[in-house]
Amino acid sequence: MSRPVWARINLNALRHNVLRVRTLAPGASIIGVVKANAYGHDSTRVAQAIEDTVDAFAVAGIGESDELIAAGITRNIILLTGFHEIEELPQISEQGLIPVIHSRHQIEQLASAVLPKPVKVWVKFDSGMHRIGIRPVEIAKAVERLKCLPHVTLAGLMSHLACADERKSVSTNVQIELFENTTARYGYARSLANSAGICAWPRSHVDWVRPGIMMYGCSPMLGEDETETGLRPVMSLYSKIIAINRLKRGDRVGYGGQWCCPEDMPVGIVACGYGDGYPRHAPSGTPVWINGFRAAVVGRVSMDVIMVDLRGLDGVDVGDVVELWGENVSATEVAACAATISYEILSGVTARVPRIFVRDG
Repeated sequence: MSRPVWARINLNALRHNVLRVRTLAPGASIIGVVKANAYGHDSTRVAQAIEDTVDAFAVAGIGESDELIAAGITRNIILLTGFHEIEELPQISEQGLIPVIHSRHQIEQLASAVLPKPVKVWVKFDSGMHRIGIRPVEIAKAVERLKCLPHVTLAGLMSHLACADERKSVSTNVQIELFENTTARYGYARSLANSAGICAWPRSHVDWVRPGIMMYGCSPMLGEDETETGLRPVMSLYSKIIAINRLKRGDRVGYGGQWCCPEDMPVGIVACGYGDGYPRHAPSGTPVWINGFRAAVVGRVSMDVIMVDLRGLDGVDVGDVVELWGENVSATEVAACAATISYEILSGVTARVPRIFVRDG
């Protein structure tokens, strides 16, 4: 490896988390969400590892589905944002991909397309998130239009929860009720629950659930860590100390000199920065794990390195391994320090970081 930074992906932890979904949503079929390179974990390796434990996969669009098909994945692949150009429809048809239809524009493109094979689709309506989706009052018309197309089969109806990560969310109950009322007249499969819905809103489970972040071992719930939801971290990001500087009281560390040494002290230089996906806005005090102890980031994160406070860590030396997040410091905690979410930091691990796949635990 050219640089001493790597991501360790625990495939047994991944499978454990999928089985946790089964426990929380018994009877529901599982759509494993592997978009954005499986949240930075490697979509093909993740899909291969859990293909026998999920019922379908979901990606954002065709570019991501190509990777799964090339890797030999045979489960159905759902395109969460559907298709963006009518020219994509022949490939969708030929490969048996299942687009999510969320606008009248897409329906009309389907109607005008000449396809080699029939296409199966999900229809998404907006139950309150106001992102993408057909208005509830237009669902009946959309369904009837699709039913009239001889080359289209309707697989089911879906929507997305906006505030399910809050256990006392009033709006989530409103969304669930609207979903139930809108879909009650049809006999199609239904899908509403994302990771937070799976963990906290049993009424949202219905026929198909769509776990994303929880498959990768991060809690989807606000203010709750992974242990409360029975999840195990899948990715651990590691690097090594490449230098130790013996600095004097008053010495300033890093770009802008924003952090000042309060006393004579050792500062470790760790070979991982925002060029690897470590969050640039992680402030001084963000934890890392070295030789069984927590240490703290000091100064600004650079492209290739971070600096850590080594006071009180006797015996730490150049070459020692540093866990940036994983088993001992959760990605959720690091994300909170950087004023972001675990989704962003996991999916932001860059291509220059090699993934090492293991089956531990």
